[in-house]
Amino acid sequence: MNPHLDELQPYPFEKLRKLFDGLTPPAELAPIRLSIGEPQHATPAFIRQSLIDNLGGLANYPTTQGSDALRQSIASWLERRFGLPKVSAATQVLPVNGSREALFAFAQCVIDGARPDALVLCPNPFYQIYEGAAYLAGAKPYFVNNLPGNDFASDFAAVPESVWQRVQLVFVCSPGNPTGKLLSLAEWQTLFELSDRHGFVIAADECYSEIYFDDANLPIGGLEAAHRLGRSDFRNVVMFSSLSKRSNVPGMRSGFVAGDAEVLKRFLLYRTYHGCAMSPAVQAASAAAWNDEAHVIENRRLYREKFAQVTPMLAEHLQVSLPDASFYLWARVDHLGLSDTEFARRLQAEYNVTVLPGSFLAREAHGVNPGAGFVRIALVADLAECVEAASRIATFAQQLSNNP
Repeated sequence: MNPHLDELQPYPFEKLRKLFDGLTPPAELAPIRLSIGEPQHATPAFIRQSLIDNLGGLANYPTTQGSDALRQSIASWLERRFGLPKVSAATQVLPVNGSREALFAFAQCVIDGARPDALVLCPNPFYQIYEGAAYLAGAKPYFVNNLPGNDFASDFAAVPESVWQRVQLVFVCSPGNPTGKLLSLAEWQTLFELSDRHGFVIAADECYSEIYFDDANLPIGGLEAAHRLGRSDFRNVVMFSSLSKRSNVPGMRSGFVAGDAEVLKRFLLYRTYHGCAMSPAVQAASAAAWNDEAHVIENRRLYREKFAQVTPMLAEHLQVSLPDASFYLWARVDHLGLSDTEFARRLQAEYNVTVLPGSFLAREAHGVNPGAGFVRIALVADLAECVEAASRIATFAQQLSNNP
């Protein structure tokens, strides 16, 4: 067996199940699950219909590169959304079966595992796929802590030169999971300069980019930053996006990678052997989704409505504020006298509301676990459930404040 499998930790939700072992929440309170980032808004009817209308495609083997129609719909969306000039649907776009599999596979393609000192730089806390992808590619993760003292930004300047010399791949998540933090144009510029100096590839995970709160200040993406900074060839930058959060189709497993044509050429070669072509029916439904923006606007409206009501309710008791983007609240709870795991366990046991301890989403690095003392709250349920959950959390927090 691959010895690197022994380096993988249990997934956060496996840890959560273990944390809740033996609990019996009050039966009179309906369970509300805000722990997993699974969109629960209704899938748009036109996407469902497109999938049905194209089931005839099940009779054909799909190509790894995907259909011309799908690649063009993605390229056109990139041009509209990020103000990019002509994006080549043939060489700068590649459909994938959701960002999760693509992020993992990309590391296997990019990293030279024969180098014993290979590093993959990751934010901390982070999406656990980054760590697993690094280990199984024969590299090790190097964590950059996202702490409240730095407004949850990644301080790239604090990374030693000796570390940058070993970095082959940098994962960035913007908007961040779980913090909701966006990279600024200046931070992108720093990262590009470091990439030019050391030759690493940047994997920009942008799966939450379409859930934002200010129409005048849209989240900037990696390709947009590259274009604005004169890097029109997207050198060493590849962005990852998907329809799961944008279009409420997490079960469709549909996304794309886009960027540096030379990198994508090699990634396409890898994927040809990997065997991960997208179903023709899913490709057709995906093209329809990327071509439509009305349902995305409505999706944002629903999230904004929830954040507008829930955030002030929780801010009275927890240290929490509106994120830059995404559907998570990253709430500090240790001022209430409990660790993040104790808070989550008691909230589940006493109020039947599930949140995810922040320490499960991070690793101890540089002497600290940056997720400790926080919980991630995913506002994915409907408005009534989210408000009810916020009310229960507020009551629990008040109870803790009254009885420290």
